[in-house]
Amino acid sequence: MEDFTILNEKIKKGEDKTINLELPKLYHTSTSIPIRIIRGKKDGPTVFISAAIHGDELNGIEIIRRVGSLSILKRLKGTLILIPIVNTYGVMTLSRYTPDRRDLNRSFPGSSKGSLASRIAKAFFDEVVLKCDLGIDLHTASIHKSNLPQIRTNLSDEFTYSLAKAFQAPLMLHSDLRDGSLRAEAQEKGIPILLYEAGEALRFDETSIRIGVKGIVNVLRQMQMLPLNSKQNSKLPIVVRSSSWIRSADSGILRTIKALGDTVVQNEIIAFIDEPLGDGFTEIISPFDGVIIGKSQIPLIQEGDAIFHIAKFKNLETAENKIEYFSEDAIETSEFKELNSEEIIQ
Repeated sequence: MEDFTILNEKIKKGEDKTINLELPKLYHTSTSIPIRIIRGKKDGPTVFISAAIHGDELNGIEIIRRVGSLSILKRLKGTLILIPIVNTYGVMTLSRYTPDRRDLNRSFPGSSKGSLASRIAKAFFDEVVLKCDLGIDLHTASIHKSNLPQIRTNLSDEFTYSLAKAFQAPLMLHSDLRDGSLRAEAQEKGIPILLYEAGEALRFDETSIRIGVKGIVNVLRQMQMLPLNSKQNSKLPIVVRSSSWIRSADSGILRTIKALGDTVVQNEIIAFIDEPLGDGFTEIISPFDGVIIGKSQIPLIQEGDAIFHIAKFKNLETAENKIEYFSEDAIETSEFKELNSEEIIQ
C-alpha cells in the first residue's frame, strides 16, 4: 500500500505527520484532537495508541510523548497512530467527563446527531479506530483511587492474550466488555483493544509510565512492527480471571494496613474505618485470597465507597515474587537508552 489516508490526508511511507481532527465548537471556540501518524518505510499493521479519553487521566499523555520520541521508531514497519489527548475538553478542565457531563468511554460508537460526547466518539471512532488493526488505550484509576499497573483485555482470545502477555505489566486481568466503551465497540468491528490501567488521576507516576512505554514497545515487537530484542528478559505477569471491589460498611476515617500490590488472605483485616470522635472502628476484611490491584487514596470514607479492588489469586507466594520483580526496578533506565541508541537504528 503506497498511501495511507486519514482525515483526507495521504501519508506516504517513511512520513511522520501531525494532523488535527476537528471537533464541535465549544461556544465560539474551535477545538480539535491532535493526531500524529508515523508510517514506516515497509508495510505492516496499523496500530493506534490513545490516552485521556477521560480528561483527568494523565499518565497516558506522558507515555505517548515518550513513545513518540524513541529512535527505534525509525525502524517501524506499518503505521503507528498516536493520540495523546482524545477528550480535549476534559483535559482543559481537568475533568473526567465532556462538557455535557457524559462519559466519553460510554458513548461509542457515537452518533453525528447525538450529544456532544456522542459526536466526539463518532468522529474518533470513524476517522481513527476503524482504520486500525489494533488499539492500545491508556487509563488510570478514577479520582482519589490508584491502580496497580495492569492490562485488561479478553484473555480467552489467543491473540489478545499473547499481546497482553508480551506487554509485561505486573498483572493481566480478564475484563468483560461494557456497553458503549471503546473496547466493546471496537471488538464488535473486529479490532482488538488492550486497555492499560495504571496509577491515579491527575498525577504522573514514573513506574506506571515506564512500564507503559516499554509495554507498548513490547507489543509492537510482538506485532513484528519493531525489531525483536534477543537480550530481552521476559517478565511473566500474574494472570487473573476475576476481581471484586470491597466497599465500606460504615463512614469515617480510613486507616489502611495493606498497600497497592500487597497480597491478602481470606478473612484478613486490611483496613479500619475509625470514628472521627471516640474509639470506635469498623474492620474491613478481605473476602478471599488475592492481590490488591486498586485502592482508595482519600482518607475520608462514606458508607458504600469502594475502598479496595482485589484480584482473586490463590498462589500468593507466586504473586508476591512476581510483583516484587516489577517493583524492585520496574524498567531500568538502560533499557530506554537502548531504545534510543545508534546501534538499534542502523
